Amino acid sequence: MASRLRCPWVDADKPDYLAYHDTEWGVPVRDDRRHFEFLVLEGAQAGLSWTTILRKRDAYREAFAGFDPERVAQFGEAEVAALLANPGIVRNRQKVAAAVTNARAFLDVQLEFGSFDAYVWPFVGGRPKVSALRTLADYPATSPEAEALSRDLKGRGFKFVGPTIVYAHLQATGLVNDHTVDCFRRAEIVAAYPPEWR
Repeated sequence: MASRLRCPWVDADKPDYLAYHDTEWGVPVRDDRRHFEFLVLEGAQAGLSWTTILRKRDAYREAFAGFDPERVAQFGEAEVAALLANPGIVRNRQKVAAAVTNARAFLDVQLEFGSFDAYVWPFVGGRPKVSALRTLADYPATSPEAEALSRDLKGRGFKFVGPTIVYAHLQATGLVNDHTVDCFRRAEIVAAYPPEWR
């Protein structure tokens, strides 16, 4: 495993980072709870390293009711106070409040579209956008699709959904496949796409 070629941002000395790259990043997500999980985690990550968030992921899962948006949407002042006292997560009042606000907006999207999944995939044309990146310098900070989704999410009341955070969401959830052309995961993920995506 260690000898395989990977994306240039991967730190092979961090096992959790390595596992995240090798098993999750860029794999198409079709499950609403997973989408909500990444929205919470990416909002928490703003200004911090993704490694920090990965280390806190289990604590986030416990603190945010298994990333169940229906339960998080019901959080009130007592739950928010408990979150702000929880050393396992990033104790930033704006980020915690945003997670609760986003849960409520997430439920509104589900009500309107049937699922968050049905809402988000049309922003990339209904199939993953496969990039042809070669070096770290090739990675964009955002994209037209991320900017359009960011605008729409903000219009629906979501917080911590700027274009860069939204682009990270598209990458993480496989709406964009940004594994470099020489990374072993790029071909594996593409090979697993359904026929209509190829």
